[in-house]
Amino acid sequence: MARYIGPTCKLARREGTDLFLKSPARALDSKCKLDKKPGVHGAAKKNKSSDYANQLREKQKVKRMYGILERQFRSYYKRASNQRGASGENLLRLLEGRLDNMVFRMGFAATRAEARQLVSHRGVMLNGRSVNVPSCQVKPGDVVSIAERAKDQLRIKAAVTLSQEFDTVPSWVEVDGSKLSGSLKSLPERSDLSQEINENLIVELYSK
Repeated sequence: MARYIGPTCKLARREGTDLFLKSPARALDSKCKLDKKPGVHGAAKKNKSSDYANQLREKQKVKRMYGILERQFRSYYKRASNQRGASGENLLRLLEGRLDNMVFRMGFAATRAEARQLVSHRGVMLNGRSVNVPSCQVKPGDVVSIAERAKDQLRIKAAVTLSQEFDTVPSWVEVDGSKLSGSLKSLPERSDLSQEINENLIVELYSK
């Protein structure tokens, strides 16, 4: 599948917020000028955006945050809209339940892109079995662990150290850093997730 391989700061500046595309080792504002849009005219004053533009911008932001392209993102929305409850919240839970996101949330990778690569290279186990599909859904009670062959990778050790230093592991997962293993205790509540995401704008966009 095609992936964006350009500068990640450009994406963060485009959205004007941290998309968690870079390691937290240094503050993002020391790497990216979030108050300035990319391009020659990035600092120019813009007219008020239309509702459609705001909806599209929100969708792009979430897609970039989780590293997902349009076709797969739309598929997630269709699944979310067929589930009980609020479609927007269902969408976020599906995105959070991805195996690559779980590896990132558990602190075994510094970024989601790094987590995706780790999964693709068979560096991750799900319930004791090797899985190389980043989009694989993790369910409550499932155990995610680093494969023996990958445990000595310096990037994993560095990610775990950063996670412990910045206390980034969320409450809905449980992690044993010494064993490089963790489990999903429960699906996150909406209040547990980023308040900078307005999923209702995405629902409005796809509902047209």
